[in-house]
Amino acid sequence: MSTHRRLGLAAAAALLPLAVAGCSDLGRSAVGTITYETQRDVLVTVTSPSVNGCHRLAPAGVKRIENNTLVDIILYPTRDCSGRVSTYVATNSADTIAPDRLPWRSFTVVH
Repeated sequence: MSTHRRLGLAAAAALLPLAVAGCSDLGRSAVGTITYETQRDVLVTVTSPSVNGCHRLAPAGVKRIENNTLVDIILYPTRDCSGRVSTYVATNSADTIAPDRLPWRSFTVVH
């Protein structure tokens, strides 16, 4: 085997773990369900949402949520997961908005 070919194989072998690590979040989901109650008293269940990005909730907002996934989530009162006011909901737990707070309108998955 030539020296150039060995160097090429060694370089490819060294870069493979980096490529796999960089793509490890692609297609991953938060296994389980997130169930929430809207401001209009409608129950909605989301099954295994992606761990990537911002997920919108009901446009009118959500007043109660149950996180029955294997990961934690963060709730926001904005539609784009922005702002300083947020609520952390651990796996297999629930939360209800306080009377003086805006309803939640989006969430992200902690991973």
